[in-house]
Amino acid sequence: MMIWRHRKDPSGRGTPSPFPRSAFPLSLLALFAAILLLSACDDGGEQLLQRANDEWIKGRNHSAIEMFKTVLKKYPSGPSAEEALFRLGEIYHFSLNDSAKAIIFFQELLDLNRKGPFSYGAQKHIAEIVEFGFKDYNQAIIEYQNLINNYAGRGENANHQFRIASIYYKIQNYEQAAAELDVLLEKYSDSPIAEEAEFKLIEILYALNRCDAVRTHYGRYAAKYPGSRHRAEVEFVIASCLEDEGHLQEAYERFKGLENDYQYPPLLKMKLEGIEKRIQKKR
Repeated sequence: MMIWRHRKDPSGRGTPSPFPRSAFPLSLLALFAAILLLSACDDGGEQLLQRANDEWIKGRNHSAIEMFKTVLKKYPSGPSAEEALFRLGEIYHFSLNDSAKAIIFFQELLDLNRKGPFSYGAQKHIAEIVEFGFKDYNQAIIEYQNLINNYAGRGENANHQFRIASIYYKIQNYEQAAAELDVLLEKYSDSPIAEEAEFKLIEILYALNRCDAVRTHYGRYAAKYPGSRHRAEVEFVIASCLEDEGHLQEAYERFKGLENDYQYPPLLKMKLEGIEKRIQKKR
């Protein structure tokens, strides 16, 4: 063991320190400075989130992923974790075309905090992925209903209700599709999508051979949307109901009035020729 012996300083100023006089104080200052610097940089992960977002914007997806995952390791919960999970889901869904992995991150975000600022976006992405990506229509209905139940304040419930009706139509459950559109028109009659919903409902009711209900909705539709872009299609449905019910002359006149407006002229021509033959046969 080394023993430091007391020896006299030739200069007469006392015993010298075994360390250089300035080394220890500077080391302490450096240590304290490093601690202060780390504390100042510990902003809850905001700077790292910004850098990760910049990497994603520049197309460096995998670099961004690693940065977001670093945020998750350092901050497993809280606002930074929520944003990191949401961005990871977006990268995998939009940039890497891996919706299965994306949905894992979105769901993890919802499990972490269903009331946070990114939860609505995550739930909406899940619903859309399940419907359009996975084509799991039953689950998609559940996910859109979750949006309606949990995020009414967003003001998009009418759109989610319309998606539910569209899914039922897609799987050919027309009765339920009509019921869902009725719900939309009852609860969200002033929403921008109400006009489209009324038009779709009229089409579905005709497909279900419910012309009485078609006429009821037609009256409401014509009064509320006189300049509708679907006016010709709705008139075509009304004329078709008249034809089916045997009111041939009235049906013919309705179809004839659409010659300059209807978007499928061959179909309209076929209808007119068919009714003409039926009228002649009756005579």
